[in-house]
Formats: sequence, C-alpha cells, structure tokens
Amino acid sequence: MTIALQYSHITVNDPDEALTFYRDALGLEVRNDVASGGFRWVTLGSPTQPGLELVLSEPHAGRSKADGDALQELLTKGVLTQIVFRTDDVDATFEKVRSAGAEVLQEPIDQPWGPRDCAFRDPSGNTVRISQEPKAA
Repeated sequence: MTIALQYSHITVNDPDEALTFYRDALGLEVRNDVASGGFRWVTLGSPTQPGLELVLSEPHAGRSKADGDALQELLTKGVLTQIVFRTDDVDATFEKVRSAGAEVLQEPIDQPWGPRDCAFRDPSGNTVRISQEPKAA
C-alpha cells in the first residue's frame, strides 16, 4: 500500500488576486479552474511535483453560511494554517516574490534548526514560508 498527498486547500478572499501571488510570483501553474454555484476552485501545482496540487477557494465555497462566516473570520485574523514551500535558492526566490509586491514577513535567514527560509503574506493574509534545505557540510 502507498499513500501520498494529492491536494492541500488554501482559503483566499479572491481567487484572481490569489493567482497573482501563487501563479505569477511563486511560479505555480494553473491545473484546473472550476466554477460552481457562484464560487471558483482553482488548482495549481509545480512541474517538479506533478501529483500534488494546491486548491484555492473562498471561505463560503462549498460550505454552509455559518461555516463560511467562521472561516472568513479566521482568514481575516490571519490565523489559518501556514503553507511552506521548498526551493533550491531561497534568496533568488525571495527577490522574485518581493519584486512582485508581496508583503514580506521575514527576509531570508539561517534558522538554528537547519534550513534557510523567508516568509510572506499572500493577498488574503495567509502566511507563506519558503525554505531551502541546509547545504551539505
């Protein structure tokens, strides 16, 4: 038996605005864009991980009003789970994302537990970290 992660969901206020970050700044490719019931689900992925996709959706997409309202409140507070990407060059990736206008939370630094990383907020306020494996000694 094998098991692998296929989808991870990211709640956003506006899928089009989120695309400018995830597609244009981070370089992910759009795999699917589905509209249903007045909402959209946009899936994106990296060519280096063809079986893994991120799903962007609004708080009320596919949820009850009460659940969507609760999720919207958490999104507004900026307390939803962060997402961490891996890159082979965190400094170059940082400059690309910063030059695209993303809100910088942390410039690249070497962490005491090993990786070099940086952090941004996406247009909806989600924390996005970008990490580089430590160089072999």
